[in-house]
Amino acid sequence: MRLMHTKLPEFIAKMKNAAKKGQPEKAFALRGLENLKSAKMQSLRTGRIEEAVAELASRPDVERVELIVMPRVPETMHTVVIKGIAADGSSPKAVVDVVNILHPTEEVELENCREVEDRRPAIGRH
Repeated sequence: MRLMHTKLPEFIAKMKNAAKKGQPEKAFALRGLENLKSAKMQSLRTGRIEEAVAELASRPDVERVELIVMPRVPETMHTVVIKGIAADGSSPKAVVDVVNILHPTEEVELENCREVEDRRPAIGRH
């Protein structure tokens, strides 16, 4: 049975390996996941992204590959947990609130690209 999710460290390793596959001199950079300590990615999408990284890395006109992960919906609602921690490590009180975060969209990363191939499905159809 196939697993449905790829753990974050495995995702990062797969992307690095895909960039180096057949092209060990290619530089690779991954941005957008720096603040995640753990996560799971869809395995099917992981495979598709891995193939795209390998495809771009294999091009002779590409010197390095950058993989940037950003929210698809530019405005996301996040839960905020504010905890007071006592000297013994217990938490006498916590406050839970929400905050909207407005993220930059993909246009900021695509500004100087000569060709863009959009392989995303319609929102809600992934």
